[in-house]
Amino acid sequence: MGLREDLDRFREVGERRREDLKEFIRYGDLGGSDPDSIKVPIKVVDLPEFAYDPRDRGGVGQGQGGTPDVGQPVGQPQPGDDGDEDGEDGEPGDEAGEHEYYEMDPEEFAEELDEELGLDLEPKGKEVVEEVEGDFTELTRAGPNSTLDFERLFKQGLKRKLAMDFDEEFVREAMRVADATPDDVFRWCRGEHILVSRVWIEDQWDEIPDDERGRWASFEEMAENVERTTTLERIRREGLREVPLRREDERYRHPEVIEKTEKNVVVVNIRDVSGSMREQKRELVERTFTPLDWYLTGKYDRAEFVYIAHDAEAWEVERGDFFGIRSGGGTRISSAYELAAEILEERYPWSEWNRYVFAAGDSENSSNDTRENVVPLMREIPANLHAYVETQPGGTAINATHAEEVERAFDEGEGVVVAYVSDPADVTDAIYEILSTEDES
Repeated sequence: MGLREDLDRFREVGERRREDLKEFIRYGDLGGSDPDSIKVPIKVVDLPEFAYDPRDRGGVGQGQGGTPDVGQPVGQPQPGDDGDEDGEDGEPGDEAGEHEYYEMDPEEFAEELDEELGLDLEPKGKEVVEEVEGDFTELTRAGPNSTLDFERLFKQGLKRKLAMDFDEEFVREAMRVADATPDDVFRWCRGEHILVSRVWIEDQWDEIPDDERGRWASFEEMAENVERTTTLERIRREGLREVPLRREDERYRHPEVIEKTEKNVVVVNIRDVSGSMREQKRELVERTFTPLDWYLTGKYDRAEFVYIAHDAEAWEVERGDFFGIRSGGGTRISSAYELAAEILEERYPWSEWNRYVFAAGDSENSSNDTRENVVPLMREIPANLHAYVETQPGGTAINATHAEEVERAFDEGEGVVVAYVSDPADVTDAIYEILSTEDES
């Protein structure tokens, strides 16, 4: 294999140098990333290169002090030959090396997690944030002159002219029929589908000289001997001198109004911070919730997060404090759902926001609180998805029954999912179970 093939091989390895996304979620340093920039460690691959000795050794092929004869000893290694220039031996380094990262935004993270886990979540638009003007396809009866649809107005007038126009000379000849009256002429015109008004006939009647009346013995004789021209023939001959434009035909163009909805989401993260939630349990909560936050941020146009910590009481906290808080109190999970309901009602109306309510803990809860309080509250809080994540290293404890009670209380399709995480290897399975439940619902 030549040098060029070696370089191509190193580059190929370098392109695959980023740490596997699943492994990063399970075991990587999630805390080193920002909400808008996820840093995934990469394995540094250095391309091979020739190293040149910076010391002056003379010309090519020359040794120190001339060329030795065959079999002549070359002497003992001198200081600096295998160390640095000062003759000091190299020592193992005690400083941390620089780590390199592949940075991705939440949108890219969501796309890659979809591909990794086989997800296909389609966010729903909720809040109408603006009305976008589309093409000028809407017509109204009023508007500024600049938006008048003159083409339509002209067409309507032309249709009316073609429908109502008649050969005036032909009708005047009908007035010369012997013993005919204006009413006779009007009735005959109507029978011939000539759309002439009685008023027009009466106006024209006196214009016919008396000595011309009686020119025709009947209307039939007149029609047989007088050529009748059509409207189109007259327009071709005389041109279009006027078109009857009427106000009732006026229409004004307005742009089509298209409502644009923003895909808003609020994620309520609830965590048990009671004395039983030790470090390993807290870490499993962080490993599950953090990727969920990144994923939903990447999926929605606008994402907001609410963090609620609870023991026997509940309070809202900042994200930076959420995963580290630990109290010595007892546990009443319903206190967190009561606070979540208040916050959602006040800040994030269901008509405008997609909602996710994610809770996590070790499934320990005060007696009867789950059945009597938590389950009813979960039913009362409208949300795309309710999820509870039990973090119980080593398996479920005897008195940890909250997750099982929630699981029994809700049927499939009700938008509630329970996931169990006993070690980091379970995290991606839990994430898949949560997000695929939302996808199906």
